[in-house]
Amino acid sequence: MPTTQKTKPILASGHRACAGCGQVLAVRHVLEAAGRDIVVVNATGCLEVTTTPWPESAFGVPWIHSLFENAGAVASGVVASLKAQGKKTKVIAQGGDGSTFDIGFGIISGVWGRNDDILYVCYDNEGYMNTGYQNSGATQFGSSTSTAPAGAVSTGNQQSKKNLPQIAIAHEIPYVATASVADLFDLKRKVQKALSITGSKYLQILTPCVPGWKINPSDTLKVAQLAVQTGVYPVYEAENGKITKAVLRGENYPKVEEYLKLQKRFAHLFASEAGAQAIAQIQKEADANDAWLRGAVGK
Repeated sequence: MPTTQKTKPILASGHRACAGCGQVLAVRHVLEAAGRDIVVVNATGCLEVTTTPWPESAFGVPWIHSLFENAGAVASGVVASLKAQGKKTKVIAQGGDGSTFDIGFGIISGVWGRNDDILYVCYDNEGYMNTGYQNSGATQFGSSTSTAPAGAVSTGNQQSKKNLPQIAIAHEIPYVATASVADLFDLKRKVQKALSITGSKYLQILTPCVPGWKINPSDTLKVAQLAVQTGVYPVYEAENGKITKAVLRGENYPKVEEYLKLQKRFAHLFASEAGAQAIAQIQKEADANDAWLRGAVGK
């Protein structure tokens, strides 16, 4: 039977992403939650390179790629065009943390300032993975990257991760949420909720990168789950500036060492006293994340 628009997968297999890629897993479920009546605008990055090598595309919905920095601007233009045509098709802009936290942030801030009716999805793998794992604003403190390599006098990246969801909340947009590929039901629920709201929405999804994080492909979901359970990656949602739901650590929550030891980008931290101090700093940040969420939801 020939493939038609109705039978074509919303994200087809056969793309060039790595085995165990957290990003492609997230994308497939974002699109499935959104349905086919959407237009996707994609920033330059690993997702674009692996799924749309000319003249092919893994996407079964309208998909536009322009530049690294301007997915937000292109999406705003699509929204204006659809409005002029009287169409109610939803618009999703998406990119990695490099295009979102750094290169395209000014344009995204403009989208939020105008409250354009766009769901912006950031697939957060904590670095510029397509070009060899350089630091981004999302890179985890203590990780060894190509631009902040661990060595005799360095424990890797010395900057803490930028808190972009809180910056989004400060723009007073209607909906902001974080998610992890470890809980796909939660991820899909948040996509559907976001698309039910008029105005700007921001969803940030933790998507482990197998070669960048130097993890076993079979450990992608385990690593993503530990990031949440330890408090390293806070998961919550906020509506109109107020946090309404959050994932809090359990009574016997795992320490950050359990999360870090599965990733060779942190292997150097287990080999020196300076590394032990960096692990302590990461634990401190995880503890602060959980304390902040508990205070926000009153628990």
